[in-house]
Amino acid sequence: METSQPATPPLQPMLERLEQANHTLMEAFGARLAGFRPEEYQNFLRELAEAVAKDAPHWQALQTRYYEDQAALWMNMLSRAAGQTPTMPTPEAAAAAMTDRRFSAPEWNQNPLYDYLRQSYLLTAHWLQEAVGSLQLDPAAQQRMDFFLRQYIDAMAPSNFPATNPEVLKKAIESGGESLQAGLQNLVSDMEKGRISMTDESVFEVGRNIAVTPGAVVFENELFQLLQYAPTTPEVASRPLLMVPPCINKFYIMDLEPSNSFVKYAVDRGHTVFLVSWRNIDESLKQVTWDDYIEKGVATSIRVTRDIAGTEKIDALGFCVGGALLSCALAVYAVDDPLPVASLTLMATLLDYSDVGEIGVYIDRSFVEMREKQLAHGGVVPGQELAVAFSSLRANDLIWPYVVNNYLKGEKPPAFDLLYWNGDGTNLPGPMFAWYLRHLYLQNELCQPNALTVLGRPVDLSRIDMPAYVFGAREDHIVPWKSAFQATRLLTGPLEFVLGASGHIAGAINPASKNRRNYWTGGTLGGTAEAWMDSATAVPGSWWVHWGDWMDRLNPQRVPAPQQLGSAQYPPIEPAPGRYVQARC
Repeated sequence: METSQPATPPLQPMLERLEQANHTLMEAFGARLAGFRPEEYQNFLRELAEAVAKDAPHWQALQTRYYEDQAALWMNMLSRAAGQTPTMPTPEAAAAAMTDRRFSAPEWNQNPLYDYLRQSYLLTAHWLQEAVGSLQLDPAAQQRMDFFLRQYIDAMAPSNFPATNPEVLKKAIESGGESLQAGLQNLVSDMEKGRISMTDESVFEVGRNIAVTPGAVVFENELFQLLQYAPTTPEVASRPLLMVPPCINKFYIMDLEPSNSFVKYAVDRGHTVFLVSWRNIDESLKQVTWDDYIEKGVATSIRVTRDIAGTEKIDALGFCVGGALLSCALAVYAVDDPLPVASLTLMATLLDYSDVGEIGVYIDRSFVEMREKQLAHGGVVPGQELAVAFSSLRANDLIWPYVVNNYLKGEKPPAFDLLYWNGDGTNLPGPMFAWYLRHLYLQNELCQPNALTVLGRPVDLSRIDMPAYVFGAREDHIVPWKSAFQATRLLTGPLEFVLGASGHIAGAINPASKNRRNYWTGGTLGGTAEAWMDSATAVPGSWWVHWGDWMDRLNPQRVPAPQQLGSAQYPPIEPAPGRYVQARC
């Protein structure tokens, strides 16, 4: 007796549903989550039309060549489809881009139709970039044009649509439509979460297999918890080390799995490590300001760390926005009540915001004024708004591959701790966020002596007179390394600048245990970033080792490791990683 099998979903209706879902995704994720506003596209089109009108003959010449190249592609496809050798040369621009990893599957080359779709898309992309790149625009307008054009080009790749992606169709046929069904389920799930899943989130749990370095919460207020980590060496440096991570992300980028934990590395190097775990802001904290982060956050964490350790001073490290907060606090209190900090480490930190990279296309005067009005009476800025805006800077790495694999192919993304962290965002208080946008990003006042007033005191970074280790990452798209370098022109103590390979996160979190990539050091300070690079030396391996050696030279004295965490005044509250980091957006 034959048993009935479940009916296989018909492919065509599934394709139509997934095609519509994909368009919905582009509207929901591509525009809303990337921070785009309709007026930005209107401005883009208006500026493009105005620029074209100024040089019509050049534009017409580009158009003529484009049509000729497209005709050559079409004739080549017809020849291949008929089993003949192409009679016209493949346009050079498209041929040079055949190694694009979006089109690495053999079907894109073997099938004449898909080969044509691929090459036509790449040719069009190259033509648009050449056309826009030749326009006579001021640098800011050119950057904005280039950015929005790239967003459009990336979104319209034939690989992003089921009907024009042979890998998607092949998998749908082989699975009897199950891949499409799984893709729709993945899409619905992500739409409910409001973000694209970049990793298998079921694999990770904070406190179980990430953020597991042993320690305890030894202090907390409404804004942060202070973690102290248990020593692993019989002796430790005479001064404790306080880490201030960015408040726009969870702290455990500094403490991922044990093999790539910066916290564990510092502990194993013989440091008594304290770390700030920022609160994930909710409605009860919607009025919190930048001043609050300086006073109740950074300054308080420094003083509590010193009191628990029983030392005169501490060493301090700030990462990204954490570095800006830390530097601002040191400059603010230097006026009349210096904070007890002996040395400063800045990891991928902006102090001079004159060049913030492509994120600057989002932050113009109209956007800042709009957000100030929205947040005038307080509010909460969702963490995902920030996370996806940054992801959009590298859409072909951080958005569209997951659209294709998750939704079109129905696959589950592989487990990756760094991408799990990337999806675990942190909300910000509206007043603090709006102040940060205006005074640092828009008006670049942090680097201008006495241009800012914080806690009633003028801010002058030149008052930070202590040894400082400044790290930048060569391919950083959030903190361009030449902008990170500017800190060496603003601080006044003995300075060390080190440049790591890779980007904002992979460059900073480059574990010494794996000793991959390389870094540059030893360049001549006092001039430009380019001059420093010309005189620097490349060193293989992780910059963590260089930083650890710098810390040892700075503070060679060792004392017995503490026998317990906290102190009589600040007893442990709960085990690390604490409650605050567990709160989800």
